[in-house]
Amino acid sequence: MSKRAWFEFLSEEDLAFVQRLVLASGSLKQIAQQYGVTYPTIRLRLDRLIAKIEAVEQHTEVSEFERLLRAQLADQKISLETFRELLSAHLKEQETANGQSDSA
Repeated sequence: MSKRAWFEFLSEEDLAFVQRLVLASGSLKQIAQQYGVTYPTIRLRLDRLIAKIEAVEQHTEVSEFERLLRAQLADQKISLETFRELLSAHLKEQETANGQSDSA
């Protein structure tokens, strides 16, 4: 299984934001003006994007499913409770699959 790059976990909207940020030389104030929102709104969006990238990069040894799940949590697309439930079910499924392949 090949490792996906962190940017492959970003939505088109996230990638457009990153592009605007780079073209604005990192000026959050300029980006806020472009989007017509406040500086704190842009700062929050950037913080969430950073958390999403960190979640993907810090868990390179886990399955593709878990990396995607962590990215969804960082992007606040799922709740912490949902994350925990899905991750628990996934890990149990992996244990079962590994147990079956070990005994085969």
